[in-house]
Amino acid sequence: MYSIVAENEDFVLIDKMPGFSVHKDQEDSGLAMQIKADQGYSELMPVHRLDKVTSGLMLFARHHAAASELSRAFSEHQVEKFYLALSDKKPKKKQGAIVGDMTRARRGAWRLAKTQIRPAVTQFFSQSLKPGVRLFLLRPLTGKTHQIRVALKSVGAPIIGDPLYHEKNEAQSDRTYLHAYSLSFPFAGEQHRFTVMPEVGELFDAECCALINTHFAKPWTLSWPRIQQHLPNGSDTGSSS
Repeated sequence: MYSIVAENEDFVLIDKMPGFSVHKDQEDSGLAMQIKADQGYSELMPVHRLDKVTSGLMLFARHHAAASELSRAFSEHQVEKFYLALSDKKPKKKQGAIVGDMTRARRGAWRLAKTQIRPAVTQFFSQSLKPGVRLFLLRPLTGKTHQIRVALKSVGAPIIGDPLYHEKNEAQSDRTYLHAYSLSFPFAGEQHRFTVMPEVGELFDAECCALINTHFAKPWTLSWPRIQQHLPNGSDTGSSS
């Protein structure tokens, strides 16, 4: 379900496995409740979100003062996030920025519009992993619901195994191939940075991990594609997956 990456009296950072909800739903008790029970915490509050299908780094506050400070860092765009994804479709472009407003679609899905009133902004690079499979490194600069999943769908490269944005295939994928790879955030006057490789999924194999280490080992050092407009101000949450 999860493993602990870092822990102190103020926050705990976990590596979330795919297939688990952060909050209680009809299928399970919720990851936050499980961690709180497992570790014996008196309080535990998620300060951002990952979709149930997404794996990787997720941050929780252990008291209300920490939750307030960390949530403010997210809302003020002081948090740097990087994701990994795999697609079996060729994108319209191999790297760049994906910008547009997100509007409601059917079945709980979203779509990317051509307008840019309060746009979702995502930068990305990609590398060929093997014939028919492409690796993406993504940097969301806003925190919209399903942002990365919609962004890749919009450039013709939906994520392998995505139940909402990838067309149904005869062969069922073993997971949705989206992973919260790296997270950097300020807290109590110190900058914290963590990176964790994906461990679940037959396509996140040794070959894939070698490609990640070759091209994307330190994603914060890369020369990211420029964004033409300023980031929108407002109440974006920490969700982007």
